[in-house]
Amino acid sequence: MDITFRKIAKISLVLVYLVIVAGAVVRMTGSGMGCPDWPKCFGYYIPPTEVTEIQWQPDRLFEKGQVIIYRESLQVSKKDFTTSNSFNSENWELYTKHDYAEFNPWHTWIEYINRLFGALAGLATLLLAIMSIKFWKKKKRIPILSWLVVAGMVFQAWLGATVVYSVLEPAKITVHMLMALVIVAILLYVIYLANEENKRIKYDKLVLNISIVAIVLTLIQIAMGTQVRQFIDEQIDIFGYNARDHWLRNPELLFYIHRSFSILVILVNAFLAYRITKLDLGHFKIYWVLFLLVVEIFTGIAMNYLDFPFASQPLHLVLASILFGVQFYILLDALMPRKDSKTS
Repeated sequence: MDITFRKIAKISLVLVYLVIVAGAVVRMTGSGMGCPDWPKCFGYYIPPTEVTEIQWQPDRLFEKGQVIIYRESLQVSKKDFTTSNSFNSENWELYTKHDYAEFNPWHTWIEYINRLFGALAGLATLLLAIMSIKFWKKKKRIPILSWLVVAGMVFQAWLGATVVYSVLEPAKITVHMLMALVIVAILLYVIYLANEENKRIKYDKLVLNISIVAIVLTLIQIAMGTQVRQFIDEQIDIFGYNARDHWLRNPELLFYIHRSFSILVILVNAFLAYRITKLDLGHFKIYWVLFLLVVEIFTGIAMNYLDFPFASQPLHLVLASILFGVQFYILLDALMPRKDSKTS
């Protein structure tokens, strides 16, 4: 199979994971509304760095679509024009997607970098889809899945816009995160199909079934984790960013379910590792799963008992998404020998 195609597929996967990392940093820093509009940022392709750039000023040229904060509201310029000595409401219209009108340059640029990674990932997946056309006669699944990734990226971009327009509604953030994992899964499948290496993987029905259960449990855990994160965000709004020892004061029931559910995740994956090792099935990536689970446990303990050390929150989420990717690849390994036996 084409080496260049595999490289582009892996680059696309890395970029998608970088988007997940950037998104986790956005959530950690509370920068989700750093750019109040979409896809531009205050109407700019390159966002502002000073508050004066988004304020009304006399004798200043504004281009159509530029956004300013005026009297605690967002105003959008209707056309290209130069301001006079007083504010003329006929040249502006109220931004109606939401009423969030604040500017923090750090938040703006953190959110902008997140969107930049998203754009790069989109371009990479589009290039991958174009290159996949040549595999139509050999393996139709490769171009079909590659173009499905592009569709997924477009849908993900739309979801990103709805998250902004909803002023970070928790349910939409969760769907946004889960959609990113769907894209990761499809890309991994494309990479798997494009890999012609002979793998010494043995089929075991129980391992296949447990692998499916393990992935489902991980997805449930991630979904609950994003909701717990929303509770933390609300605590930050109440107590402030520096009062980390208060963030988990009187947590909701979902926090305890999320924490206890991790025991089930560990037990299922531990049994999966035991089964694979006992039968010598060749799924060596299971050791990565165990390693990631151990680190996940430590980051969770650190957040709970050490008052959220720096970067522990995004690391916890990113590790969970990588865990999902490794588990999904093990599932593909567990599934393929069964398909090969049916076709032989």
